[in-house]
Amino acid sequence: MKKAKKIILSFIIFVSLSFLFAPFNFPSNPQIQAIFNSPSQNDVIIIFNPGGFGNVPLEKAKDFAPIIERIQEILNEQGYNSIVIPYKRTKNDFLGKIGGIKESFRSFQDQSEKLAIEINNFLEKNPDKKIIMAGLSNGAAFVNETMKKISINLKNNIFAIEIGTPFWEKPLVSENVLFLDNNGKDPLSKGEIKTLFFTFLKAPIRLISSRFLGKNLSFSQAFYIPGHDYKWNTVGPKISTFLEEKFSY
Repeated sequence: MKKAKKIILSFIIFVSLSFLFAPFNFPSNPQIQAIFNSPSQNDVIIIFNPGGFGNVPLEKAKDFAPIIERIQEILNEQGYNSIVIPYKRTKNDFLGKIGGIKESFRSFQDQSEKLAIEINNFLEKNPDKKIIMAGLSNGAAFVNETMKKISINLKNNIFAIEIGTPFWEKPLVSENVLFLDNNGKDPLSKGEIKTLFFTFLKAPIRLISSRFLGKNLSFSQAFYIPGHDYKWNTVGPKISTFLEEKFSY
């Protein structure tokens, strides 16, 4: 028993020290760099920001990819060519995730600044292009912080669709930003502390037990919050209206 306690204590100390001193290096996003640095035939660039650590590939983001696909379909119906570019916020290793958590606690100060500068530079050189930043949960918080740093002169070129933004993130009030919170039923957006507390209390147990049962739940599945999942049949009408208003010729 004493040995087990020492192991647990050592692990806690290791994680704590890693959190305090681990450097945060931005993940490379070669797809975005390629789009920003070369001529593009696409009228609209959709920057995809998943929830969690922000490193889930588009094809595996079953909670968000269907919504992104419908956004593309609507744009296509309105005569726009679009491309979806995932934005990776966190490197997929232990130190990368620790650094990602630190950056999240800092409201993505450095990372949002970096992306905002790149977007500002791109749109100033390409005034005929438009960008939609779409974010889910933690990704929505990142999008919101990035939008705060975009030049006001580019307001006709940059838009945001923020889904399930956490309650601690102060929303940017702008006609170019669409906030969605499941019509006020998302506990994370509303800040229902009791619901969130029990969810996060049970999550590690679910995560560990799934390993023993051979189910291997993902981090996002283990930390599932009822009411924080979004389907097109609930968010679709508002997104459609938003896109029709902002992208009609």
